[in-house]
Amino acid sequence: MVAVTPDIPGQSRLPTSVSRPVSVADLPWHATPFPGIDQKILLRDEERGLITALVRMAPGARLPLHEHADVEQTYVLEGSLADDEGNDIAAGNFIWRPAGHRHVAWSPRGALLLGIFQKPNVFLEETAAPSGAHAAAKA
Repeated sequence: MVAVTPDIPGQSRLPTSVSRPVSVADLPWHATPFPGIDQKILLRDEERGLITALVRMAPGARLPLHEHADVEQTYVLEGSLADDEGNDIAAGNFIWRPAGHRHVAWSPRGALLLGIFQKPNVFLEETAAPSGAHAAAKA
């Protein structure tokens, strides 16, 4: 496993067996291919496709139709996350989706999410990002 937290210099020089505390407040937000959706990557393992990210969605921001290549987990820290199955997940609640699950997701009032992805999403709409793009990293 070659896991790192992007935006933290010097990680590659650390021994593989030591903990890696992350000052999340110091990490920059990065725009995703989707308008109104930014993320802070907390952990990434490019070899495995694993990613853990904080995802910030502006009110009305939308993730187009996508499929989960493996289990996806989302904990809603603030706001809410809705989907085309009729779910409206409020702050303090959790949703997970199995491999092969397809859906559209959006945030009616804005949201801050913790997303954990085993593999990158596969986006299916023509206007979507290329396959393998992370962005709720994350829904």
